[in-house]
Amino acid sequence: MRLAVLASHEGSTLQALIDACTAKDLDATIALVISNNSQSGAIQRAEQASIPTQHISSKTHDGEAGADEAMVEAIDQASVDWVLLLGYMKKMGGQMLVQYGGRIINTHPALLPKFGGKGFFGRKVHEAVHASGAKESGATLHLVASDYDTGPIIAQTTVPVMSDDSVDAIEARVKGAERALLVDTLRGIREGRLKPELL
Repeated sequence: MRLAVLASHEGSTLQALIDACTAKDLDATIALVISNNSQSGAIQRAEQASIPTQHISSKTHDGEAGADEAMVEAIDQASVDWVLLLGYMKKMGGQMLVQYGGRIINTHPALLPKFGGKGFFGRKVHEAVHASGAKESGATLHLVASDYDTGPIIAQTTVPVMSDDSVDAIEARVKGAERALLVDTLRGIREGRLKPELL
């Protein structure tokens, strides 16, 4: 199974995926990492693991349409089976959705449809969960549609939220669960036990 990863920032979930592939916990190859941020930790982690990288953004490719076209071309050349959004902060462009619709998986650090949509990303999600008094949080993997955090849910995992938890504690617990869920889900797809379908 060949994977392309899109990431915008530190790339800690990407690192978990790299580690799983290296340890043979997951029979997969990360064929390409794309970031819209040339200074991202994700690019650095990929380069350290000798994974090909590309910096593609509206600034590097003359607007959103140009970036969308460049992304499709790069992923086509990498001959991947799945595209993973691991902390990628941009909406998918129209060409990407046409070319790879049903094969783009996003990770979200909450139990969608709660705490999802525009503005709900990274630490902001955990702050919202903390403020809400929710008794549980978790992580969601879903197929990507045209709007933020929409599309059929593939898998979810829950974690408890303790009454004395800080935002940091919630974030750490969710991140651990999210990484395990990603590897387990990809293993299920690879082994044919899980067959995501775009509804």
